[in-house]
Amino acid sequence: MPRDNTASKHIAVLAFPFATHAAPLLSLIRRLSAAAPVAKFSFFSTAQSNSMISNENERCEAIKHYNVADGTPENYVFSGNPGEPVENFIKATPGNFKTAMAEVLKDTGKGFSCIITDAFFWFAADMVAELHVPWVAVWTAGPLPVLLHIETDLIREKLGIEELGFNGLEGKTVDFFPGISAIPAIHLQPELTPKEIKEDMQKMLYKMGLMLPLATALVINAFEEMDTSVTKALKSRIEKVLNIGPLVLTLPDQVNSDSYNCLEWLTNQKQDSVVYISFGSVVTPPPHELAALAEALEAYDCPFIWSFRGNPDEKLPKGFLERTKEKGKVVPWAPQLQILQHSSTGAFITHSGWNSFLESVVAGVPMICRAFFGDQILNRWAIENIWEVGVGIEGGKISKDGTMKALQLVLSSQQGKNMRQRLDALKKNAFEAVRPHGSSTANFTTLVEIVTQ
Repeated sequence: MPRDNTASKHIAVLAFPFATHAAPLLSLIRRLSAAAPVAKFSFFSTAQSNSMISNENERCEAIKHYNVADGTPENYVFSGNPGEPVENFIKATPGNFKTAMAEVLKDTGKGFSCIITDAFFWFAADMVAELHVPWVAVWTAGPLPVLLHIETDLIREKLGIEELGFNGLEGKTVDFFPGISAIPAIHLQPELTPKEIKEDMQKMLYKMGLMLPLATALVINAFEEMDTSVTKALKSRIEKVLNIGPLVLTLPDQVNSDSYNCLEWLTNQKQDSVVYISFGSVVTPPPHELAALAEALEAYDCPFIWSFRGNPDEKLPKGFLERTKEKGKVVPWAPQLQILQHSSTGAFITHSGWNSFLESVVAGVPMICRAFFGDQILNRWAIENIWEVGVGIEGGKISKDGTMKALQLVLSSQQGKNMRQRLDALKKNAFEAVRPHGSSTANFTTLVEIVTQ
């Protein structure tokens, strides 16, 4: 049996292979590897995920990728439901990870000294109890949603969800956490609020909430100063809560490609005038909302860059691209952070994903939010009501009038100027946190100590 004695620590990393989970985790592991040369990392994800996030030019000898089964049944025919691959994968866990980890142990002869996982993977608590090693859970979203997941049972009991279901939440608030603003129950992440927790994703997140207090550390892509009350509440429930973000400021491998010349185009626009539009890598708004957004952009007559998934000729109103070609730029991919940081960018129409929110904070650009699922709904509420650095589109869905009202508010009103001032303060705290003596830097040092102990 071959033996690998070149590193004193062997760390298993278990990735959730969907949406924006695996790539940030890999970026964090690259940073950890640079800070901890005594460690080798075995990175476990599906073959498809590994092929998408692995970059030959950025390969690190201390990080080796291993494929786990994705749970796809034999003779499987995709129905078109984007949730199906996720369900298949969840059904395969944790067996797929255990099988792959056992093979790596057999091949290398080296046991695992620590397990780092996506926070979703509640079963890591059982793994580390058996191996007697630390468990580091990495939560790629914000602090408030994970606190609410940990407190699922309390929230469901206080709101009477098992009796009333989601329809009984109207007018109710989550107002029983000291120091934390009252949250309208209708803005909770949907996984908390079904009458019965029975779907695979719901069950995984429920078990996660139960098991996370057993983790050695919970790593969060945030900075302590952005929400001190929530951080304090988390620290009362978990041994070590390590806010190490914003990762966008600390992880070196950001893609800077600008093959559609967005940045050059921006240099010809007025300061704070351009609207940047992106709904992330997973969701595309329904056809009637895409049409309404196009109509609003055309009627408001503002310059815009739209990072558009799919074929815009097929999905946008006939003639829209031709009529707006002088004012607008519709591209299949855009360097989001660089666009947001450009002085010409004045507003960001977003799905309210956590990474996009942090990039807006780092860039100081107010948001216009159309949330779709998961923590996006809670993020949208917090962006508008806690940090007051953006606005939700009226009615929660894109309409021509609602979008135009939001554009006017952000680009042309005193309220929009106030948003920018608050963003400046958040931005300053974010940059302070990642400086040599900042809170996020200190927390990262603690993380290195945990994984190398």
